[in-house]
Amino acid sequence: MIEVDSINSFYGKAQILNDLSFSIAAGEVVSILGRNGAGKTTTLKSIMQLVRPRTGSVKFNGTEVVGSPPYKVAKMGLGYVPEERRIFTDLTILENMEVGRQPAREGVPEWSVDLLFELFPNLSERRNNRGKALSGGEQQMLTIARTMMGNPTCLLLDEPSEGIAPVIVEQMAETIMQIKKQRLTVVLSEQNLHFARLVADRAIIIEGGQKRFDGTFAELDAQPEIQEKYLSV
Repeated sequence: MIEVDSINSFYGKAQILNDLSFSIAAGEVVSILGRNGAGKTTTLKSIMQLVRPRTGSVKFNGTEVVGSPPYKVAKMGLGYVPEERRIFTDLTILENMEVGRQPAREGVPEWSVDLLFELFPNLSERRNNRGKALSGGEQQMLTIARTMMGNPTCLLLDEPSEGIAPVIVEQMAETIMQIKKQRLTVVLSEQNLHFARLVADRAIIIEGGQKRFDGTFAELDAQPEIQEKYLSV
C-alpha cells in the first residue's frame, strides 16, 4: 500500500531523513520507533507531503504522491493524525467530526458518527462539548475520529500515546485493534515500546533519519542490542 524509496527530507538546510526506504502492506499495523528527533514525525509528514522529499519516491497504492498537495493525498484515502491534534477548540465534538467527512471508499467500511461513537464512547458522552473542554486524551480520540470520518484506507498516527493518561493509552490501544479488524492499514510513530507491542504487527526503527531495523517484535526481542542502541533512554 505504501512504498517509500530512498527519500531525503529536509527542514531548510537541515537534512532529517537520509535515503529512507520501507514498505507497508495493506492491512498491516506498523510502528515506526525511535528516540525524540530520530525522524519519525518527518517520515509521516513526508508520506503525507506535508514535508516534500527533495529526492526519492513515495507511492500510495501504486501512485506516486511526491509533489502532490496534501489535500489531494488525503482525497486518495490517506488519513493523517498529527501529534499536536489541531482540533477546532470552539467547535463541538460533532462539529469537529463533520469537518472531516469525505465520501465512502471501496474496500473499507464507511465510518459514520454513530459507528465512531461506538469506537470512542468517551466522545459519545460529550458529543455537544466544545473541543476546548476536552482532556488531552479526549482530544486525541477526537482527532482520530475526525480523520476516520474521511473514510481513509490507511491511517497515519503521530505519537498517539504521547501525553495522555495510562488508562487512556490502554483504551487507545484497544481502539487501534478494533480499527485493524476493519482491514484498515495503520502506520504509527511511537516512543512507547509497550504501546507499540500492543497494537503493531511489525516495527521499523529509525535513528538519524535512517532505517536501523525492520521486522517483527519477536525478531526485535532476539536482538536486545538493537533495543539498547536505538531505543533506550
